[in-house]
Order: sequence, then structure tokens, then C-alpha cells
Amino acid sequence: MPEARWSDEGEAGRHVRPYAITGGRTSHSQHSFALITLVVTRSPHDIGHEPVEPEAAEILVLCRDRAVAIAEIAAHLDLPVSVVKVLCGDLLNASLILVQAPPSEADKPSVELIERVMDAIRQL
Repeated sequence: MPEARWSDEGEAGRHVRPYAITGGRTSHSQHSFALITLVVTRSPHDIGHEPVEPEAAEILVLCRDRAVAIAEIAAHLDLPVSVVKVLCGDLLNASLILVQAPPSEADKPSVELIERVMDAIRQL
């Protein structure tokens, strides 16, 4: 019987690889990101100066020209969102990206203010 070979392709690779990319981490110890957190590469000149994983380098390239949401990064790179969050936390620690988190509950406008704005628009 021929000896089975291990590869990064196929069913096993899809489960092992994300774990290997993050070093076994399922979340970042210092940063947490929402699915709609926007990520942009700090400077195109910074790419290539810091040693990063290939997947992190792909994030830097993807976010070079525009801000991209965490969920969109995961979709483009075909990676689990949890992996993208860990990688983005590492990139943020290395000062290679800027992030814009969604507004907190305290920063959101009140329902009353939104209704007043809508009423004013209707009167136009």
C-alpha cells in the first residue's frame, strides 16, 4: 500500500493551515476588531521592510490604495475572519496599518436626532 503524503491542499489543509498562520492564536491579545473595522496600509513604502507572513503581506497589498473592511479582507483572501483579525492585530502592532473602528454606542447619534434630520429633509 503506498504511503500517504501530507500536503497543504485538500480537506486537511483547510483546517490545519489557518491554525499554522496564526501560531495557534484564535484572537489577538491586544486588539479586537469588528467585521466592519476598516484597514488601510500605513504607507506603500513600508511594505517589504518588516518580515511578515505571506498572508499579512497580501493584506498590506489589498489595503494599499483604499480602506477595506475586515470581512472583505477575509473574503478576498479566502481566510477565516478570525485569522484576518489576528494578522491585522500583528500588522497594527508593527505600525504597518491604520484602522478605523466603527463608532461606539456613545458616538452614535440618537434616534431623536436622526428623526429630526429626516423630517427636515422631507420638508425640503
